[in-house]
Amino acid sequence: MTTYRKTPEAVAALTAEQYRVTQQSGTEPPGTGALLHNKAPGIYVDIVSGEPLFASSDKFESGCGWPSFTKPIEPANVAELRDVSHGMIRTEVRSRHGESHLGHVFEDGPRDRGGLRYCINSAALRFVRRDDMAAQGYGAYLPQVEPVS
Repeated sequence: MTTYRKTPEAVAALTAEQYRVTQQSGTEPPGTGALLHNKAPGIYVDIVSGEPLFASSDKFESGCGWPSFTKPIEPANVAELRDVSHGMIRTEVRSRHGESHLGHVFEDGPRDRGGLRYCINSAALRFVRRDDMAAQGYGAYLPQVEPVS
């Protein structure tokens, strides 16, 4: 079993934007994230710990300006916390082992897929292509990712 954790080395390797988002609970400007329009099959992992978070098969176009997912690939890796900042009551999403701020979850997702929208900052994620998943230790998640067409 792989152990995912936050290390000083992983935090030191972050770009300024990745650090601001994951370690300071920042938000990247809408429409600017590198993974917003990614349609390749694979999984999205925490940029700090590498823990699996979301599958490409659960990604959808929400129009909100950030990558959106209907559910986590590994629910135990996603912590949901009450967020009352900015004069709103929202549910913050953080990675369980990396303790990274990922984004927020809302109840306006596709009804036929559970009704949730995990609105996630690209800066908090690293994308692992389906073809590279086994080599990078994510082979167990291949059945949850659509095959390459």
